[in-house]
Amino acid sequence: MDQTLAKFQPTALSLFRFITGLLLLQYGIAKIFKFPVLPYFANIPPLITFAGALELVGGALLLLGLFTRPVAFILAGEMAFAYFMGHMFKGADPVFLPLLNGGTAAILFCFACLYLATSGGGPISLDAILRKKS
Repeated sequence: MDQTLAKFQPTALSLFRFITGLLLLQYGIAKIFKFPVLPYFANIPPLITFAGALELVGGALLLLGLFTRPVAFILAGEMAFAYFMGHMFKGADPVFLPLLNGGTAAILFCFACLYLATSGGGPISLDAILRKKS
């Protein structure tokens, strides 16, 4: 079973990068372009607008697989910051459990991007195409 599935690992990495980028892109679109209309993204402060811009641009770059490692590293840092500032310490007292503070997605995105920063974008990416040309 291990050998059978191992041959699909490079393609699965590219698919993982693509889906991670797509999911981050949707947050950026919702924050910047207000689509779809979500009440908690109606009047966002400048820091959340900046986060939305990072998610918009970074998500699109991940989707394409362009500059995957540095973009994923930046997004991993953004997601860690989002967890601590926007979820864990959003109230008077810190709420440590992600299930209670709504930070599960931020943690998952943080580690997904950290993985992409170390593994790259996979064989189906613009990074791979550019690497073959040079």
